[in-house]
Amino acid sequence: MIQAAKNGGLLLLLTAVLAPALAVAQEAAAPPTLSAGDTAWMLTSTALVLFMTIPGLSLFYAGMVRAKNVLSVMMQCFAITALITVLWALYGYSLAFDATGMTKEAINLYTFIGGLGKAFLGGVGRDSLTATIPESVFVTFQMTFAIITPALIVGAFAERMKFSALLVFMAVWFTVVYAPVAHMVWGGNGALMWDWGVLDFAGGTVVHINAGIAGFVACLVLGKRKGYPHTAMPPHNLNFTIMGAGMLWVGWFGFNAGSAVAANESAGMAMLATQIATAMAALTWMFAEWLSHGKPSVLGIASGAVAGLVAITPASGTAGPMGALLIGFASGLICFLTSTKLKRALGYDDSLDVFGVHAVGGILGAILTGLCADASMGGAGLAEGMTIGGQLWVQTKGVLFTIVYSSVLSFVILKIIDVVIGLRVTEEQETEGLDIALHDERGYNL
Repeated sequence: MIQAAKNGGLLLLLTAVLAPALAVAQEAAAPPTLSAGDTAWMLTSTALVLFMTIPGLSLFYAGMVRAKNVLSVMMQCFAITALITVLWALYGYSLAFDATGMTKEAINLYTFIGGLGKAFLGGVGRDSLTATIPESVFVTFQMTFAIITPALIVGAFAERMKFSALLVFMAVWFTVVYAPVAHMVWGGNGALMWDWGVLDFAGGTVVHINAGIAGFVACLVLGKRKGYPHTAMPPHNLNFTIMGAGMLWVGWFGFNAGSAVAANESAGMAMLATQIATAMAALTWMFAEWLSHGKPSVLGIASGAVAGLVAITPASGTAGPMGALLIGFASGLICFLTSTKLKRALGYDDSLDVFGVHAVGGILGAILTGLCADASMGGAGLAEGMTIGGQLWVQTKGVLFTIVYSSVLSFVILKIIDVVIGLRVTEEQETEGLDIALHDERGYNL
């Protein structure tokens, strides 16, 4: 009896000691479970990001081109949406997010590009999960990022590229530039910039620097529009542009807050930071233009808002409200100077300021992410062992790598396409306008 009591007491003691460890082990081993709240938010975010391209970006760009090219720009955005959707389902998602065979220690192909384990969306079933949401929702959410990135490039060479050349360029660029950069930044352990520790919450590097640099290269390779800069080429309908900018602003909450992939505190702060940075950048650009030119313009405040949206994107998950103010001010001022003073001084024909807003805004935001993430700046805090100076260098290294990678490959792709099928419309087609010349339709009464 006494022995039994002793044995029972020992059992109780062991249970008390080991129970917490057993509970932790069971929790760690438990598979993720579906969260209805997270899923609902991500479904909403996905729709918001798609809304940014069609109709948001389409209208934003269509209002800034001349009347004879309005339909061509909208057609380009619409066709890119369809094209990238199909390519993403066939192999894009797999190249960006499949980590088959990846190891953190080994330097191999998976450092730069994902595998084909999820080609044709193999394994993406009704019940498969990514974190606490259906993988099907994650696939579609990331698809909308893949759609808007090449669509952004359109603005740099608007009014002068052949539609056939555009489709080929976007398909190849998506495959060899976008998917690898997305993998290197977001692919997890073993992916190049992920292992460097680059912070890019929602795509400052993957989306905006990538697209902005490709657009800059494209506008240089294609050359200037006929008559530029001596012939005035004012926007034909700023009503479209301001409506498009408003749609981008609203849709960007899905872009940034949705990148938390959950309805949580990170999503909430990302939404707040996005709103503050955008407002600050819009006001900064407006006042800079007011001081410089004597009057504030609708195009200026809309461009400033987009610059703020771009710059806060990589920092939205880690910056606090005051960091957002800093990023908004810096992007509004520097993007204004780049899109006006620098563009005029260098004479390049970036039709709709893709380089000035997206590349420069993305670079500013990506680098300042390393500063604004620190707890002393009100941010979420850097990981243990990280310092502001160290993270600033990591961010800068990621920016420099993306600039070189995107510019070199974009240049090579464009040159090959130019040799094979030609990039640019004829002078007669450019004069007539791409709406009639390429699509035999007219989107606006001249």
